[in-house]
Amino acid sequence: MTEGIELDTDVLVLGGGPAGTWAAVAAVTAGARVVLADKGYCGTSGSAASGGNNLWYVPPDPAAREASVSGRFTAGGRLGDRGWMARVVDETYRRVDDLAAWGYPFPRDEDGTERRGSLQGPEYMRRMRRRVHRLGITILDHHPALELLEDSWGVVAGAAGIARQDGSAPWTVRAGAVVLATGGCAFLSGAFGLNVDTGDGHLMAAELGAELSGMEFSAAYALSPAYGNHTKGLMMQFASYFLEDGTEIEVPHPLAARDRIAALLAEGQVVYARLDRAPEELHAAMRSAQPNYFLPLDKAGIDPFRQRYPVRLVLEGTVRGTGGLRVTDGACATSVPGLYAAGDVATRELVSGSISGGGAYNAAWAISSGTWAGRGAADFARGRSRPSATSAGGAGLLPGRTPAAEIVRAVQEEVLPLDRNYFRSREGLRRSLRSLDGVWREVREGVAGTGRERLRAREAAAMTAHARWMYTAALARDESRGLHRLAGRKTDERFTHRILIGGLDELWTVPDVPQEALAPRSWDPVHPLPGRSL
Repeated sequence: MTEGIELDTDVLVLGGGPAGTWAAVAAVTAGARVVLADKGYCGTSGSAASGGNNLWYVPPDPAAREASVSGRFTAGGRLGDRGWMARVVDETYRRVDDLAAWGYPFPRDEDGTERRGSLQGPEYMRRMRRRVHRLGITILDHHPALELLEDSWGVVAGAAGIARQDGSAPWTVRAGAVVLATGGCAFLSGAFGLNVDTGDGHLMAAELGAELSGMEFSAAYALSPAYGNHTKGLMMQFASYFLEDGTEIEVPHPLAARDRIAALLAEGQVVYARLDRAPEELHAAMRSAQPNYFLPLDKAGIDPFRQRYPVRLVLEGTVRGTGGLRVTDGACATSVPGLYAAGDVATRELVSGSISGGGAYNAAWAISSGTWAGRGAADFARGRSRPSATSAGGAGLLPGRTPAAEIVRAVQEEVLPLDRNYFRSREGLRRSLRSLDGVWREVREGVAGTGRERLRAREAAAMTAHARWMYTAALARDESRGLHRLAGRKTDERFTHRILIGGLDELWTVPDVPQEALAPRSWDPVHPLPGRSL
């Protein structure tokens, strides 16, 4: 084992996906020294790097932007925030201008106009890593964080973890502020590109008292070929669905098929798809846009445009869902001093309300929240002294007898099945929570693992905490709304508010105050102030 590293910086960014790289760029542009530590390899790990990404990209036309914001606000069950939505639209538009200036090869229309409504993940993240590198930011690849550090005043002062490719050597980075961009939690479900997303950042923040919001809107499942794991949903708008005997499944609209398919799969039936609604002239473009979707089908000798293939629903949790850390101001600060949240680790209720952020809205949120969090962290860190710091981590770090894999299996038994998470009931939620509370007690007693296995233990603890927050918040929302489907309950106007949750051993929930009171008042919903170029 080589000796561990110790660094000192102004801003530490945890996570190397879109939110993390945009945060790092924004922080160094604001004059901060920056270190970025990624659980995987910055630019290739996570959901964005694994395929195409649509964008919530609206040119600066006031009427078009107002219509887009209003439509999203209504679709999200009126739990979003129009001012924050307008900020996201405007910031995303300007940052995509920067991406074009950095050389991203946007396709062009016949008249030469660039089409900026989507990004190819591999090329996008390659450009972002290059930008981070050229700005002199220190990148620590394969350096997952295990815990945050706090100083004697209760302010976040850095993080510590292990170097996975260096004999699990320890590392410590002391920082004036930390940006969490660690993604959501997909519970190691096998969803495409999401095995790095185990809720680690949520647990680290909660150990310092951070609040979460929108955790009940976590039952996000995506359709995938049954023998594949590609969960990008773009292809399914062209799908027809069938039972095993060839009977076509009637659905009101191709994009509204998920509930019907979920019900059939929960009953144990086999469901097949065929992309026969796609015009012939689009076949090549579809293969180019999402080559990984077609790869397992091609290997199986299936032409998905003409032949049926079995599908399944894969849990994407709070990656494609909505819940995450609550942000308390326009700089995406959490309720913990010195700690900022960006991307999927933060709640996306401000943009998506009770429904999935999908690709477009989550991608725009990653760009904008990363930018704001990076700037906010740089401002917070400016001139801060470096008092002594102590470790804040606990759950999963104490050695014990229970293997991490056993903890993970116990959590997955409660969150992966459609009849427990997709279709919820109060009795089922209570039953699952009793089981998960027992798992959490096991975590607290200790999880087996040394060296690299400490990461697995910490992931198991984070997934357990995540599941308990999800289901406790779901019980607090005694209605059905968006991604939260509760048996016997319809949408209830008394619940047109967000629900905060927190705690680890003892959980609590409270109704949220209107977020409008927390957003910067200098932002006009339709004409936000011009921003700085990165």
